[in-house]
Amino acid sequence: MEIFKYLETYDYEQVVFCQDKRSGLKAIIAIHDTTLGPALGGTRMWTYESEEAAIEDALRLARGMTYKNAAAGLNLGGGKTVIIGDPKKDKNEAMFRAFGRYIQGLNGRYITAEDVGTTVADMDLIHEETDYVTGISPAFGSSGNPSPVTAYGVYRGMKAAAKAAFGDDSLEGKVIAVQGVGNVAYNLCRHLHEEGAKLIVTDINKEAVKMAVDEFGAKAVDPQDIYGVECDIYAPCALGAVINDATIPQLKARVIAGAANNQLKETKHGDLIHEMGIVYAPDYVINAGGVINVADELYGYNRERAMKKVELIYNNIEKVIEIAKRDGIPTYRAADLMAEERIESVRTSTNLYLQNGKHILNRRR
Repeated sequence: MEIFKYLETYDYEQVVFCQDKRSGLKAIIAIHDTTLGPALGGTRMWTYESEEAAIEDALRLARGMTYKNAAAGLNLGGGKTVIIGDPKKDKNEAMFRAFGRYIQGLNGRYITAEDVGTTVADMDLIHEETDYVTGISPAFGSSGNPSPVTAYGVYRGMKAAAKAAFGDDSLEGKVIAVQGVGNVAYNLCRHLHEEGAKLIVTDINKEAVKMAVDEFGAKAVDPQDIYGVECDIYAPCALGAVINDATIPQLKARVIAGAANNQLKETKHGDLIHEMGIVYAPDYVINAGGVINVADELYGYNRERAMKKVELIYNNIEKVIEIAKRDGIPTYRAADLMAEERIESVRTSTNLYLQNGKHILNRRR
């Protein structure tokens, strides 16, 4: 892997390799962009096939966080960590405390949180060594379980997408197909049910499906059948890459709005659903409630303030749709453009400020 060539191509700032022989720590911290503020992004622990695969994942995820944080209106840049190892058997206290010391050494350029393979307990261990960590136990002033907040943000974003497709944002009477009934999706179903939506659900976890059927009056279908059901809104809330060559021809929904990450298998699939007239709420914009919530911890967590910020996901989806119409582009590209425009405007303002400062210094000399 020509790492510097890759960093230059996508304009990364820094990659930090962390190892601690005694604890078995092998971690990669990738910092993509800090134009808007310190890089915020979670720590993922995974059994990667190779060190190169781990590096690539850290870089890809860090860049994604830059766009997610920028689109959410946060004054934060993008970063990510991956720890190489099996989260079920390789964890130990010394590992996360050693990692915490590496984060502390970055002096605030990078702030971490939990991600796939890590937990609140792991974040508490990191917190023993550094304050640059969010998503710690509520006893330390954290926001707690992010799932309900993420779900609320998806609900708000779905209403904005519905307004673009149907003329108003009411979900009453709308048939919504929810793929996956995990923690986020279950809370989403609650909001939808309370507004009077009709739910169709699926999940490989039959117990979760039964709970949704019993509590929300949802109709259950087999996992492979969810794509082709007659519905107004399709809400992917489980695996990524579910919008692909095989599933797109089956879709009958006019809106795609869900909590899953990386819903488009390839960018061409975003182009295809755009051509079909489907309103797509880009995943990293609509599912940003969790990161908005933990980011509020940096100011001393206030739930009321955090939820008001999460409500603005509605406005962010509206902005994305406006840009898409303005420029005649798919919404996935409009979301990127919205994030890029915000970063570039701050970068330009900063450069002008620095240039003016140099002129003042030169005149004084």
